[in-house]
Amino acid sequence: MTDTKSRLMKNLEPGEAIRYWQLGATAEESFDVPDVPMKGEMDPFFFLTKHKNFIPHEYPCRTIFTEQYRGRRPDVRGAFDAVRWWLPFGSPRLDLSGFWFRPTRLATWARTFVHANEAGAAKLRFGTCGGAVLWLNGTEVGWAAPYSRNLEEKSEFDLALAAGLNEIIIFFDDLAERDARYFFQLDYLSGPAARVVVPVPCTSEVAEDIEAALDGMHFDRTAYFDGDITLRLAAPLPVDVGVNVAVEGDFMSTERFDYDFVLRAGHDRLTIGPAIKAPADFRHFRITLDVEGFVASRSLGVEICHTGRQGAAPAALADRIAETLDEISEFSERDTVRAFARLASGRAGADTDAMIEEILPSIEDCHDCADFSLVPLIWARTVWGADIGEKTRNRIDQAILNYRYWMDEPGNDVQWYFSENHALLFHTSAYLAGHLLAGSTFVRSGREGKEQSAVGAARVRAWLDHFETWEMAEFNSAPYFPIDLKGLTALAALSPDADIAERARNGIVRLCEIIARSAHHGMVTAAQGRSYEHTLCAGRSLELSGVARLLWGKGWYGRRVHALPQLAVCLRDHGLVVPESLQMVACHQADNHQEWCFAQGENSFAALYHYKSRDFAMGSAAHYRWNEWGYQETVLHLRIGERPEAAIWINHPGESIQFGYGRPSFWGGSGTLPRVHQYRGLAVLEFSTFDEQPDFTHAWFPVAEFDESIVRGSLALARSGHGAVLLRGNTELVAVKDGPSANAELRQYGRKTRWIVRICKASNLDTVESRFAGVALNEGTGGTLRIEDPDYGIVKFHSDGSVEAEGRVVSPKNFTVAGEVTMLAAK
Repeated sequence: MTDTKSRLMKNLEPGEAIRYWQLGATAEESFDVPDVPMKGEMDPFFFLTKHKNFIPHEYPCRTIFTEQYRGRRPDVRGAFDAVRWWLPFGSPRLDLSGFWFRPTRLATWARTFVHANEAGAAKLRFGTCGGAVLWLNGTEVGWAAPYSRNLEEKSEFDLALAAGLNEIIIFFDDLAERDARYFFQLDYLSGPAARVVVPVPCTSEVAEDIEAALDGMHFDRTAYFDGDITLRLAAPLPVDVGVNVAVEGDFMSTERFDYDFVLRAGHDRLTIGPAIKAPADFRHFRITLDVEGFVASRSLGVEICHTGRQGAAPAALADRIAETLDEISEFSERDTVRAFARLASGRAGADTDAMIEEILPSIEDCHDCADFSLVPLIWARTVWGADIGEKTRNRIDQAILNYRYWMDEPGNDVQWYFSENHALLFHTSAYLAGHLLAGSTFVRSGREGKEQSAVGAARVRAWLDHFETWEMAEFNSAPYFPIDLKGLTALAALSPDADIAERARNGIVRLCEIIARSAHHGMVTAAQGRSYEHTLCAGRSLELSGVARLLWGKGWYGRRVHALPQLAVCLRDHGLVVPESLQMVACHQADNHQEWCFAQGENSFAALYHYKSRDFAMGSAAHYRWNEWGYQETVLHLRIGERPEAAIWINHPGESIQFGYGRPSFWGGSGTLPRVHQYRGLAVLEFSTFDEQPDFTHAWFPVAEFDESIVRGSLALARSGHGAVLLRGNTELVAVKDGPSANAELRQYGRKTRWIVRICKASNLDTVESRFAGVALNEGTGGTLRIEDPDYGIVKFHSDGSVEAEGRVVSPKNFTVAGEVTMLAAK
């Protein structure tokens, strides 16, 4: 422990993880393998995981990598050199997970010390998805090499600890393909009484203060539309601290903004800057504190939307179309979508060409998600090619000809071919690119453009067959509506085959209907098959908000979009008509209430229930994979009043770290899926979680976004406008006061938790509590759950997922893809 002032020391109890580490830099290198084709097709069930949350599809790079490295001592590279410190913030893992767009080898060194009160044998359990080598006091004591993509495996080691300090060094590595769970966990199962000791270059007291500051740090709002973006600390720091703030978007964003500050001693808040000058969307803020070389970081997330600048939407559709193209042309992230909007609105020129040039390397190198960029690029090249500079246009053509359009073409990339939305974009791109460059040879397939287009057309028709039968595999998913709309709008506008163009237009209208049915005042409020923290915690800046503004005059714009300008151009130039009647559906103002029952996914595997009035909305997944390991499904979501931020969802976190990269993550999805029932404004969720998962379930409960709220014992109530909600747990509801979700999270601790949810119309919470606080659940025979509701009477939730109430039986097995709408009298 040289070159240190002091030590950060933490008690270590048997069974606990060793959570404090020094970290070296992570080395990254490409892992390129020979170009080969793959076998496989779109998999509409890929996220219905059979074993934990493991996704089974394997790329050739993984096959070759595991042949070389699995089960063998890892290839140790480099040496330990501390550059920062890992502080746990409640996580048992040292977790460096992330997203890599090409196959990439990762390698990192970590070090810590265990102070044993006396010499003795210790048993440690090590878990990782990749490989690792472990040293104790300079002697190698073991290694692990499962190299199972994103699936943790565990092994145990017996260590002979000396009395006093024991140095533990770990080298760990893996192959990253797209989303990579890059972590390890080292549990101290048994051994002498011990403490974790980490050297620090500052005093131990200052190191403790830095940890406490990061642990309790949070934004002073859950969303920013004006004013200053401000970080708050639980307590002032006693010394001046260097602060770096790195602002990033979601994993596909190309933008990063860095700011440096000095937080003066005695201050308990840091103003980052005005919201109007910050990039819109849900943003991750990587906060790094540095005191005398002690460097530690934490990620926070918050939504930013420039609502003041945008103002109210124009009344006329033609004006909203023009506004959409103007907004994206001037304020969106620099990518091919923005370039498309600029070309479509007469803004060609050097800067537009530069936007295209900045994205072309990711297409040329077949990065994952390059298909998202390619579709608007092919459209722009087809329609406005003459407006693009010759040098850029020629480079576009070469990128199109060299791209890999499907897994049966040779390549060594990790593009995700298996999901329904990606498959549409690959097939659309092949079809339209082949038609554009009909006489040229497509390098990877060896086909002439005309043949490439024909292959793409056949696959597009097959995709449409599946979609028209089963619709969205990633059911009702807010981030994936725009991806399907991206492909369908391109087909509707550019297809040389009338049947494909017509079917694409019908698909667009159908998706708009589903959005409208599941929306509350334009905002989608529903169960979703794929969700992320950055799509759940955002409201106004989500792309579907922009879609609602374009179609129905109700919503706002974020900074990064996928389909919005293409939808606008289809409406303007290609005869697309979205029925005006959907505006009344999306922005429901009638006195009666809408009950919407439908199914999505092959074999109707997801039965979805939705109920809304002008004052509230709630949607859920009915009889969906009860008590299984989850992926990214959000199975209950609600909003009250007209404020988009007055939203609540309930889930079991898939990981302890907030704003991490897990699938499921802290908010996005569920580690274990609960038993869920809903009848009108009443719902119940029962969780029974697994021991290796986090030991609580929780609700997003943003206090500042409600007009009033109460949390008391096992009861929580909130009201926004004339919409209200009551939540009741079977144990105490704990309001989180510090950290990233301060004043926006309620927790129930335990492996078995129950949430009763009741939404209603109300002008104050006293009436809500007096009317519904007595609502309780009784267990009947055969697994039936019974609730006596003041409005609905006896409601029986049966073990087959059906609900019996008010003389009706609502059964998920009868839900159809077409869906059924029932208008019910208000209660």
